[in-house]
Amino acid sequence: MFQISRKQELAKGTIVRFDIIAPKIAKKAQAGQFIILRVNETGERIPMTIADKDEFAGIITIIFQVVGKTTALMRSLNEGDFIRDIAGPLGRPAEVEKIGTVVMVGGGTGVAILHHVAKAFKEAGNYVISIIGARDKELVILEKEMEMISDELVVTTDDGSYGTRGFVTQPLEKYLQERNDIKLVYAIGPLIMMKTVCGLTKKCDTPTIVSLNPIMIDGTGMCGGCRVSIDDKVKFACVDGPDFDGHQVNFDELMKRNSIYLKEEKDCLLFSIH
Repeated sequence: MFQISRKQELAKGTIVRFDIIAPKIAKKAQAGQFIILRVNETGERIPMTIADKDEFAGIITIIFQVVGKTTALMRSLNEGDFIRDIAGPLGRPAEVEKIGTVVMVGGGTGVAILHHVAKAFKEAGNYVISIIGARDKELVILEKEMEMISDELVVTTDDGSYGTRGFVTQPLEKYLQERNDIKLVYAIGPLIMMKTVCGLTKKCDTPTIVSLNPIMIDGTGMCGGCRVSIDDKVKFACVDGPDFDGHQVNFDELMKRNSIYLKEEKDCLLFSIH
């Protein structure tokens, strides 16, 4: 059993932050890794990337958006409540080293994952440029936290209600055109966003890492549900990733696989509500 020590609703009641007491995981977790949790004995197993950790307090942070039955159930939990099972840390940590100027690009709740990685790159001595985006002002998350660990920060909103109007790819394209010292782009967010980012960076041959979020069940490579095609080879995001060379990812295939259960997910959520 893992106790929730803090709950914070970040945006419109649909994006929620949990600080969870998990000392053993907090001690070993590295940027880019994730956990598999089960809310109760009859619950499904779902992956959640670790957004931050406090090793000394024994706390890990996860941030999630309510999209299905399990995340809706999680939102109903409060400080002091317990999550039945958490396994982790899982996956390969991000490969962090001092390389110079890096651009961190995050869209939507992908910013939660980006935060832990950007923090690690900053602590390694890099010059960190961060670009974060959301559909509108109310869905922008972790702006202050990203500002603290970034040398430059750009915020975009699709509707122009806050920051720069447009998508995260627009300021990224400008940076790629104006700077020749960018050593790495790291992107996490909706699949179509990461695909577009990789299209831009491939034109100028800028190394690009993406963190993938395919359908996942056990998180140990046994079920094969999280398979992705990388350079025409089958890889498993849970044990080979979640970070991959973005220029080698078959995004079209991944988007099709991730949409397989959308109807069932919506039906399940509606059934749980009614």
